[in-house]
Amino acid sequence: MMLNDFVAALVIGLLGAGHCLGMCSGIASAITFSTDQNKSKFHSFIALFLYNIGRISSYSLAGAIFAASSGALIVFLGGKEALIYLRILAAILMLLLALYISRLWFGLLALEKLGNGIWQYIKPIAQYFLPLKHPILAFPLGFLWGWLPCGLVYSTLSWAASSGSAENGMLIMLGFGIGTLPAMLTVGSLTQQLKFTLNHRYFRYASALLLAIFALHTFYIALQQIN
Repeated sequence: MMLNDFVAALVIGLLGAGHCLGMCSGIASAITFSTDQNKSKFHSFIALFLYNIGRISSYSLAGAIFAASSGALIVFLGGKEALIYLRILAAILMLLLALYISRLWFGLLALEKLGNGIWQYIKPIAQYFLPLKHPILAFPLGFLWGWLPCGLVYSTLSWAASSGSAENGMLIMLGFGIGTLPAMLTVGSLTQQLKFTLNHRYFRYASALLLAIFALHTFYIALQQIN
């Protein structure tokens, strides 16, 4: 079961890569060009890689924290029934994510605004690391930047929270983060070409359809557990 969730989360990360490029390609480019130009391109790649490892680490930590917190809350509120309703909420957010990726409805942006209160305190700390003085500093930068308000992350995080344990929540968000990694390791002209492909209408619709199917499947399983 955990392996299936990990793979499903990885696919969600891959399908949402176009959104990730739109949100984070700017900081990724800044990392690449802020490294010492006298050094090899390898150093730039290491900095970009460490940034993404930091970002994925923050996702995994958030998944563990939210899943552990919801697990404790579920026990307090009465166990199985509360978990079912949490999974229904996760399915609804996944449907909203499908609509957002397809660009049929942007209601998920309202969810991103909820994170602005925390982000306003984290952002100044993250910006302290720019420009990078050493590639290794890209890791803490990525870890902090991973808390950037993002509807895609929040939707997946709600699913992680409904997983029932810190380990499952961490694995779901780890899979999601790894899914976003291939797109986020591209910069420059390749990024522009990838953006064009991922934001193409047919790719967006196909991605949204797959996410909607997954959301409906999650919703169906939750309803079956009520009976």
